[in-house]
Amino acid sequence: MKKALCLLSIAALAGCDLPQLDGMISKPDTGASSGPVVEAPEEVSEETLADISETDRPVAAAGSLGTTVVSLGDAAEPGSWLKTPLVATTRPGKVWYKGRWAAVTLIPIAGESGAGSRMSLQAMQLLSLPLTELTEVEVTAE
Repeated sequence: MKKALCLLSIAALAGCDLPQLDGMISKPDTGASSGPVVEAPEEVSEETLADISETDRPVAAAGSLGTTVVSLGDAAEPGSWLKTPLVATTRPGKVWYKGRWAAVTLIPIAGESGAGSRMSLQAMQLLSLPLTELTEVEVTAE
């Protein structure tokens, strides 16, 4: 109960979208295996991202996309998002951490599927992730 109240306080202070607080629902056991863990990639310009063909990037089907290591993305960029090489197109999804989840917009970035990802400040706060550490999370597409 204390965690829920703390999370609500943080969300209210940060101006977060309150309907996304449903991320505290327990995650069902999907039996998904863990993928490789690597550090977050360096920044990639939009021009470089545009040069990568769709065939070089994974196609995201609904369901589990695997795990990725996340770091804090641009804290000034609003919204609940995850920039990840696990998807080829922008789409809705969820990020799972210790039985909790947050609804996010999955945004493609250059890199191999095992490369790290960058997460919004809002999504990290919803999941109570440490802002200065690399954390492994599971990603699902809707």
